[in-house]
Amino acid sequence: MPKRTLTFSQFLFAEEHKHPEASGEFTSVLIDIALAAKLINREVTRAGLVDILGFTGDENVHGEKVQKLDMFAHEVFYQILGSTGELAVLASEEDEDIVPVPEGARVGKYVVNFDPLDGSSNINANVNIGTIFSILPRITRKGPGTLEDCLQAGRRQLAAGYVMYGSSTMLVYTTGDGVHGFTFEPSIGEFLLSHRNIQTPPRGRIYSVNEGNYVHWHEGLKRYVDWLKRDDPSTGRPYSARYVGSLVADFHRNLLYGGVYLYPADCKNPNGKLRVLYEAAPLAFIAEEAGGAASDGIRRIMEIAPGSLHQRTPLIIGSPMDVKDAEEFISGRHVEVTSERRTPSQVRVGP
Repeated sequence: MPKRTLTFSQFLFAEEHKHPEASGEFTSVLIDIALAAKLINREVTRAGLVDILGFTGDENVHGEKVQKLDMFAHEVFYQILGSTGELAVLASEEDEDIVPVPEGARVGKYVVNFDPLDGSSNINANVNIGTIFSILPRITRKGPGTLEDCLQAGRRQLAAGYVMYGSSTMLVYTTGDGVHGFTFEPSIGEFLLSHRNIQTPPRGRIYSVNEGNYVHWHEGLKRYVDWLKRDDPSTGRPYSARYVGSLVADFHRNLLYGGVYLYPADCKNPNGKLRVLYEAAPLAFIAEEAGGAASDGIRRIMEIAPGSLHQRTPLIIGSPMDVKDAEEFISGRHVEVTSERRTPSQVRVGP
């Protein structure tokens, strides 16, 4: 007889029972997110067979061409979450402004920030893509949710997670009590617990970065990546380069195996490229709960209080020792850099 496993809903209810004061509203939001993910997964898996591949002809707030699946995923999240009565407001990576709950709907006490379909430029090539979400408590006391409710630092998150669509579809989430992964079983239409209490290794052997931008990087980052490639078995180098170009896919692999993902600031994007609310903060929460770390190169991502919905940030995320190395190279404090400064240049003497 096969070993019994828990569905996502069963797992959430078991966690809820640990808190007698719980009303069930928070659990309901997570269950609704899982439902939205199932609907998105259905369309992703048949995208090549129906008219949902390609562009809509519009551009989003970031000046990027909007994919049809992007808009489908955005609408699914809005339709399912917006009218449940549990949320005060939503914010989407695809929308310039906050997304209010529908007129006439009950206004709740939670906020959801989400990227409906990360990595959408890979859709037509059938590469892994994902949904990223973050749940926060509302700040305002009553009435419709406001911009202030959405613009909160990552450390105030109540939950964060992602869904990765690919050869198998996985939902990974945290509520601040460990990181757990659920694999979608299409025959019964349920996410089943497959990865309980995920822990990322303290140090990995993988680095993930778009080296096509090397020429635009600042000197500290160049030195760090060059150092990772250097042969030194005593420190586990050289590292292996693994870069899908889909944030969720690259992060997920490194979460399980260890390593570091970098989307740095550079001469083209001095403020970085990824969004704090929709990408960096949710993944930082997951990374830290799994024993990892997340930084913008100087400070902890979870401490950033964004000033706008689409504020960008550099991101270094993964195994804690790898993130620390990257920070020290960027700041010039790494022992490899300081030892070079102390070593005098060799000067040839004599005829």
